[in-house]
Amino acid sequence: MFRGFATISYYADDMTAAEAWYTELLGLPPYFRRDHDGAPAYLEYRIGDHQAELGLIDARFAPHDVRNGPAGVIMNWHVDDLPATLERLLAMGATQLEGITARGEGFVTASVVDPFGNIIGIMTNPHYLAVLAERTP
Repeated sequence: MFRGFATISYYADDMTAAEAWYTELLGLPPYFRRDHDGAPAYLEYRIGDHQAELGLIDARFAPHDVRNGPAGVIMNWHVDDLPATLERLLAMGATQLEGITARGEGFVTASVVDPFGNIIGIMTNPHYLAVLAERTP
């Protein structure tokens, strides 16, 4: 059975640029890095309430072609202020894939493509907040 989200992996041709972009976006440096030929090949960030892992991988090591447009599934990150988060992502050079879309009963999503071709989904999600409230004393 699935136990929960462990790590999501995004790919980038320019890992140095990707590290700078994600470090600025997240406000923290990667906690883990592995270099290959003197440059970052894998970077990992721990994010949010449950320390979810975001891995950035050099596109050379992708198991499929990730260079011909947006790649991957849309995994939505819960955010507290969806319009402000979308605005910030766009200001940082991401391009809008899908604008703010109400999905019903408080569930609202949007998605962008980062400068490296990865899809980032963002969402306000009342279920996420309810689960968090149950686990927080």
